[in-house]
Amino acid sequence: MTASSFTPSDTTPDLLCPNLAEYWQIGQLKRSQQYVLTAKIAKVRYLIEAPEAYALQHFNGKHTIAQIQQQCQKKFESEIPPDLVAKLLQKLIGWGVIQDRDSPPQPTENQSANSPFKASIQWIEHPEGYWILRNREDVTFMQVDPQSKQAIEMLGKFPPEEISQKTGISPGQIKYLMQLLTVTAMLEGTKPPKPPKKPFTPLKLLFFKVPLFNPDPWLNRPTQALRWLWTKPFFMLLLAFLSISAVVGLNWRSQILLTGSILWQTQGPSLIIPFGLLAMLVVTIHEFGHALTLKHYGGIVPEIGLLLMFMMPAAYTNTSDSYCLVKRRQRLFVVGAGVLCQFIIGAIAFWLWRTSVESSWLHPMSYLLMVSALFTVAVNLNPMAKFDGYYLTVAATGINNLRTRSFQFYQALFTGKPSPESGRDRAILAAYAPLSFLYILMIFGSLFRMVAFWTFDNAPVTVLLLVIGWAVYYFWPRG
Repeated sequence: MTASSFTPSDTTPDLLCPNLAEYWQIGQLKRSQQYVLTAKIAKVRYLIEAPEAYALQHFNGKHTIAQIQQQCQKKFESEIPPDLVAKLLQKLIGWGVIQDRDSPPQPTENQSANSPFKASIQWIEHPEGYWILRNREDVTFMQVDPQSKQAIEMLGKFPPEEISQKTGISPGQIKYLMQLLTVTAMLEGTKPPKPPKKPFTPLKLLFFKVPLFNPDPWLNRPTQALRWLWTKPFFMLLLAFLSISAVVGLNWRSQILLTGSILWQTQGPSLIIPFGLLAMLVVTIHEFGHALTLKHYGGIVPEIGLLLMFMMPAAYTNTSDSYCLVKRRQRLFVVGAGVLCQFIIGAIAFWLWRTSVESSWLHPMSYLLMVSALFTVAVNLNPMAKFDGYYLTVAATGINNLRTRSFQFYQALFTGKPSPESGRDRAILAAYAPLSFLYILMIFGSLFRMVAFWTFDNAPVTVLLLVIGWAVYYFWPRG
């Protein structure tokens, strides 16, 4: 969580102070005049005085020591020493918030002199009783129980047989942990493997991604500029706006339905293209809501790209780093930010539709934008598909890999093997697996029936030849 490197002897007034906002935040203790500098990810915080807290607010990589000292002098006048900022930098180096370039890097808790681990990994303890081993360099992570954490920390210090005796973990499980550490690139000299190229299947036309670039450095500036979005006053105003919009919208539901019926009767299928483009815009803003919220809480957004879902293009962002956030509330906010963006767009579009002139282009376009926002919300909140409804369920229950673990729970039950699940999790997993199976059966059954009926009615021979050609390609032996 070191913000940047800094040379303690080089404290000239013109030196730029580093940016701490990515990993650290400043807060005030309740009913106290004391402030704290808190890490956004791990449970680390330091007490600071009010002048130091004010000075740290200007540590954004844009102000020099002299400029920050001048700002503090204006704020507190003669109450602060003339070298406040220089001493504050020394204090940050002593705490490890800023790295000293003149000193050799010190081993972290995960890296001793003979450690096989990368220096960029860190342990994060979750209140649910598990640990996340996070690799900031490659943005990978693995979830383990306390016993496995103990075994991993012994790697490189003791032979596997001794680790097995000390921790009670079988040699096979230790070997499996080593495989996970290699796949997630936690070990020195390793990189995450590229996903294997799989043969093309028609289902890939329904959902596939095209990665473009790493937006993480670019997101720092807008996140800082928009940090007021995550304040309590703004949230309360937003909640009031959405509540009023919902009440008025429900009172106008008959007019909303009538407008939709009239639009379809007068314009028909020509509405499909603008509706699809507006839905694409809604989903793109939705994804940036996820990304900016994760950055606000100190996470990493390593990838942005294009997504094609049911033949509808949109953008996507990789926000899997939200699993590393310690507070469940923050994980819920990251997932819920996208849905909240959709509700905001729908509410704004509703008021534009209500206040615009019927003969203007804005009237039908705002109506289509409102419908596309509400439609994508309805699709997105389904907890059975791996959209936001699923990840909200994961964040709310604290059960990562919910679908996989629910089926593994039944697999252990039917084979008579002991299940690692316990307590409340067992009831949730027992309920989720059959519901998920029925949903998959219903969706793919309906899709298959629709395609089959269309094929028999329109192009049975052509489709049959295409299926035969694909089967030859898919099942042909490969080297």
